[in-house]
Amino acid sequence: MNVLLIGAGGREHALAYTLRKSPSLNRFFVAPGNPGIERLAKSVILASGDHEAVIAFCRRQAIDFVVIGPEGPLVRGLVDALEEEGIAAFGPSEDAALLEGSKSFAKEVCKCFAVPTAAYAKFTDAESAKAYVREQGAPIVVKADGLASGKGVVVAESAAEAEAAIESMFGGQFGEAGETVVIEEKLIGEEVSFFALCDGTRALPLGSAQDYKRLGDGDTGPNTGGMGAISPSPLMDEALTARVMKEIIEPVVAGMAELNRPFVGVLYAGLMLTADGPKVLEFNVRFGDPEAQALLPQLQTDLLPLFKACSDENMPMDPVKLSGKKAVTVVMAAPGYPLDPQLGSEIKGLDAVEDMPGIIVTQAGTKKDGKRLLADGGRVLSVTGIGADLAEAREKAYAAVAAIDWPEAVYRKDIGAGKA
Repeated sequence: MNVLLIGAGGREHALAYTLRKSPSLNRFFVAPGNPGIERLAKSVILASGDHEAVIAFCRRQAIDFVVIGPEGPLVRGLVDALEEEGIAAFGPSEDAALLEGSKSFAKEVCKCFAVPTAAYAKFTDAESAKAYVREQGAPIVVKADGLASGKGVVVAESAAEAEAAIESMFGGQFGEAGETVVIEEKLIGEEVSFFALCDGTRALPLGSAQDYKRLGDGDTGPNTGGMGAISPSPLMDEALTARVMKEIIEPVVAGMAELNRPFVGVLYAGLMLTADGPKVLEFNVRFGDPEAQALLPQLQTDLLPLFKACSDENMPMDPVKLSGKKAVTVVMAAPGYPLDPQLGSEIKGLDAVEDMPGIIVTQAGTKKDGKRLLADGGRVLSVTGIGADLAEAREKAYAAVAAIDWPEAVYRKDIGAGKA
């Protein structure tokens, strides 16, 4: 197959690394990619929001299949535009991508199809929302309804903090994403990311991960897009996986089909494992970042034909084959991240690190300056160690981080620490 991958981050680098292994792959393009992905696929400049340009490129290059990494193009209907032109794509339609595009829609789906989640209410004005907070008390969670680049959630420990978040969201902090606000109870437990492949009517478990959102060790500092991940989650055994599939994934897939919004692609359920069982925090309609960097290296099943089978609504139900190994991913960020990342520092020594056994380095916020590789974003590198257990994977990951010559890098020292 001739394949076009859409995206530029660490998740897309992990997807490219995995797809590159497929015997089914012929010509491979990425738009726009990054310096790391360019070693695996030919980079092309295409705006994913310009559907006509993407379609024209696919026609010129005889693209058989498009894999879409980030949520933005999915929510904006790129899959619909491609499929209307007879070009197969992996990912949900615009209607189905609303599971991530609108938190209130996702909550309504949960309510309609008896999927366990936090109690909630939605609001379109600040005063009603603040009155609800005063009635419910704190701690409480305030969420911008739409896409906010992972930043539209405030876990407020006081009513004053919640009211400030409400004012900020309705005041335009997140643009259109904050025109509706969802307020929900704070769930207590441990968070797990769970991934399933879906073909519109059926779902197949793919794997699990746990990510680290806070900037600093011990879960301190500001929330970020993710400073690391482990996979699989030590909390997800076979019994819990079966329960999540039965109580959450399968009802959502069946419900979306009933709503005439069949879900095709990867369904990522952010879960809280509470004393009453797993409950949905949110849905995403694509792989997580950095969870993908930890999850995908474990796959032994050829991912490209599996993606295509999902797109064709004919997914095989044979279990996905995993290596049985564990992965620890450490994100290396630019100084000043997440508030004011400082760009331009030079990164050296990647070639030697990438040759270390059990190590995969994926790039995100990087750019080339001649032969130099420079930091050009917030989260810049993801370093994944793979081992027989989490301790070995963690040791490999941090040895590789130490071997990268980038003294300005910011990273957590405790990813995977204390996990069985």
